[in-house]
Amino acid sequence: MKKLKYGLLAATFGFAILSFSFKEDLFLVSKNLDIFASLYKEININYVDDTNAPLLMKTGIDAMLESLDPYTEYVPESEIEDYKLKYVSTQYGGIGASTVFIEGRLFVNEVSEGYPANKSDVKAGDQIVSINGIAVKGKERIEVSQLLRGPKGTPVDLILLRDGKEMPKKLVRDEIKQPNVSYSGMVGDGIGYIKLDKFLENAGQEVKDALMAIQKENPKGIVLDLRNNGGGILQEAVKIVNLFVAKDQLVVTQKGKNVEKTITYKTFAAPVAASLPLVVLVNGNSASASEIVAGALQDLDRGIIIGQRSYGKGLVQQTFNLPYNSLVKVTVAKYYTPSGRCIQKLDYAHKDANGMAERFADSTMTMYPTKTGRNVYSGNGVYPDIVVDADKLSPITLSLINKNLFFAFANQYKKQKPSLAAAKDFQISDADYTAFANTLVEKDLSYQSRTERLLAELQASAEKENKSVEVKTDLNNLKARLTSSKKTDLTSHKAEIKRVLETQIISRYFYEKGRIEQSFQYDKELAAARKLFANQAQILAILKGDGNYKVIGKPTKATASID
Repeated sequence: MKKLKYGLLAATFGFAILSFSFKEDLFLVSKNLDIFASLYKEININYVDDTNAPLLMKTGIDAMLESLDPYTEYVPESEIEDYKLKYVSTQYGGIGASTVFIEGRLFVNEVSEGYPANKSDVKAGDQIVSINGIAVKGKERIEVSQLLRGPKGTPVDLILLRDGKEMPKKLVRDEIKQPNVSYSGMVGDGIGYIKLDKFLENAGQEVKDALMAIQKENPKGIVLDLRNNGGGILQEAVKIVNLFVAKDQLVVTQKGKNVEKTITYKTFAAPVAASLPLVVLVNGNSASASEIVAGALQDLDRGIIIGQRSYGKGLVQQTFNLPYNSLVKVTVAKYYTPSGRCIQKLDYAHKDANGMAERFADSTMTMYPTKTGRNVYSGNGVYPDIVVDADKLSPITLSLINKNLFFAFANQYKKQKPSLAAAKDFQISDADYTAFANTLVEKDLSYQSRTERLLAELQASAEKENKSVEVKTDLNNLKARLTSSKKTDLTSHKAEIKRVLETQIISRYFYEKGRIEQSFQYDKELAAARKLFANQAQILAILKGDGNYKVIGKPTKATASID
């Protein structure tokens, strides 16, 4: 009885502390709101120059949120539609064309198959002079988007410039759908392939539809491609895991400071493909919901992960409505995969002197067991079961991309060759590559190679240490050699430049689908998946954790373990 009394007393005392803490927090919030409102009012009334009240407020809000993490953000009413397109919906009213500014002029960059621009014979390379009678010269990109987008069924009048001739085009906007699944089908060797670009509305159903269509082909394995997928809606990730995992299996748990934000998500239906061998492709740009799917399938020993370590975003956001049709997206929780690990890489609660979040130290990472006892680790993304080194583009290739120097050649190629047989095996010839290189003779190819960057740092260090005179001759000689070697970069990096150019060209003929199909011939991660599906013994060894497959991505320093 005495223990019960003390227990009740302790509970009452604890509740009192929590209640007091909550009231104190409310008081501090209220106090600081009063200070902020008064400050904002006095500045707008008394500052010597005119102030832009909405901009001043947004600047203050953005600065406040910047101290937290990059995912907590304020969205004013003017940006709501763009926000929904980015984070929620895959549909918008428009003409189905993307644009690019080159030397101050606006060009059609790419056309989507089957939409108004495509149906009206708008082509990549067309210059847009005006939209609904409004000249686009001098406009910002957001202004151009606002002019092109609008409700389905409304008209858009374009004046295009093609081969020096003005061409009027009358289009009617349609509902443009940007599917979550950009490609699905068989890719040879009896392998089914699903490319999932985002986790927005209906992602789970799109993957299910693709999977069921592929199953009619009796595949021997499925590749789910999550590379460059930055995530989206958590619930869609749960639905996708459920396609491959039995009912009532834990997929992910989110835990927040607010107990109402602590939620457990389990599979809720019978799977579509419970035993079909599965490979998931990830890279350094696979984040958030992509990592929930990859992490859950790895923890449940249901799928094999191939590629590079994922981004490492283990945070959950929720939106809250604010006055005047604005909203705020707030990080409300961290999520944990079935083994119990959180894959969050950066520690936003502890930043360095420059306000930058630091990575969690290897020594703080904890080991967790998968369903069959393999070792996985927290704090640094999802580490693949089979690592394939990433392709990194050279500085010259990045410069060509950033300066849109593939654009004109791809357009001219299409004019000279109106049709191609197929996308799958397309490659340009050496003569085509030489012709492309010749178009760059008069172009600005200025870029800084990695070695040049290191040399500049070395030169700056020598000057700081008053040794620049001693090493000046050597540094100048090295700089001259580097300048000379850059002249051969178009030759030494021919293979990767050629691949990017082919991508630009093939999209002129076969749109996005053709671009994806054409890339398969160079895809190292897909090749690794095909090789794996041909080796059932290796698949079983990985999933059981035999030998070297027991430990997945062990940090370099000692870690704690959870058994």
